[in-house]
Amino acid sequence: MDLDSDILWRRCARLGRALLPLVDQEPGRRADRHENLRTWGIDRAVGERLIEVLAALAAHAVAVDTSTPTAEFDALPLPTVAEAAVGKRAFELLAGLPDTFTCIRDEQAVSLFRLSAYEGKQASRWLFHLSREVRHALIVLAERSVMPLPTCGDALRRAAEANLPE
Repeated sequence: MDLDSDILWRRCARLGRALLPLVDQEPGRRADRHENLRTWGIDRAVGERLIEVLAALAAHAVAVDTSTPTAEFDALPLPTVAEAAVGKRAFELLAGLPDTFTCIRDEQAVSLFRLSAYEGKQASRWLFHLSREVRHALIVLAERSVMPLPTCGDALRRAAEANLPE
């Protein structure tokens, strides 16, 4: 993997990991998500990890589709990433991903997403629901922002200010 691809993916993965802790600052949001996961028959830990990777994949897909240089990743609008989460099919989210990952946790999450995407049936329904959850979380985050068009960089700065783990 070239250095630029690795850095881009790491930024996307960082956004994915920050998403739920940032959204969970809103009262009741975590409980609502847990109830949704239970209703859909998705294990909470698996569902939340898939939400993280779906957010990262959506951000990565937008960056790749728009030929956004890694240095400009922070300028990607959150609403654009939110729409990619629901507007792109699984194979489109996987396009352009690095062949290898430096973080085993990311590699495992992407592998789980791949398995779910190609398994079909129940797993496809799960990804449908989870992509909607990602979109909702990104929109909530965008609406909470004081910026007129909140970006991935704004979300990452908020995560850093909140001392969220990377």
